[in-house]
Amino acid sequence: MGEAEGGPDMVSFRELARRLVAAGIVDTISHQRVSKIANSDPKFPPVTKVGTSNVVDYRLAEPYFRNRVTRPGWRTDIKGKRAEQRKGEAQDG
Repeated sequence: MGEAEGGPDMVSFRELARRLVAAGIVDTISHQRVSKIANSDPKFPPVTKVGTSNVVDYRLAEPYFRNRVTRPGWRTDIKGKRAEQRKGEAQDG
């Protein structure tokens, strides 16, 4: 549905996060994470200030998140264990 068919569907980052989870586009996401993505990715849809809130057009944000390639972070809880295992293997060999 284009803008001529009713205009943009502006939502806060909190509402965007809720809708993305409800639609099954992401398993989980917080409004803080949405904000971080918006600040760091130049491909993020345009953000508008309304009072003290940031809002974005859901009709632009939905396909952005649906097509977004994620790179999971480094699991520090596992990193330490793997380093210890390798150290132990080196000593055994």
